[in-house]
Amino acid sequence: MNKILGILFAVIVLVSCNSQKVYSDFDISYSRSGGYAPMYENLLIKGNTAHYSFDQGGKKYKQDFKVSDEDLKKLDQTLSQNNFRRIQEDHKKLYDNVTTSINVKKGPNEGSKSDASTIMPNFTTNWNNILNAFQEIINNNVKKSK
Repeated sequence: MNKILGILFAVIVLVSCNSQKVYSDFDISYSRSGGYAPMYENLLIKGNTAHYSFDQGGKKYKQDFKVSDEDLKKLDQTLSQNNFRRIQEDHKKLYDNVTTSINVKKGPNEGSKSDASTIMPNFTTNWNNILNAFQEIINNNVKKSK
């Protein structure tokens, strides 16, 4: 009996560890979270594979899809043209705000930025251009059921 419980426990641990891999093994991530009515939106890209998840007000949605080479190239160009690495974050305290974070783990735009404390005014256009590029990928690839 103990042997069966041990095997069952090992299987549960392996499955739970493997299910979290998608959230740590990515090249590019875009996430939005927070607010008065908390919401969570994630887009994780590894190679040409993307994992999208959304959760707000009891509505949950997940979808995996392929990102075209053209879309990845366009995203990389947007990051470069808008000086992603040079965007400066402000350090004011904000509460109950929807926050967007972007992490790039490889390539010339490698870095991490967040508007958790807002973006410095002279970089807001650059930041918004980058956000729009991610939103375009989501809008063109994610089919949310109602």
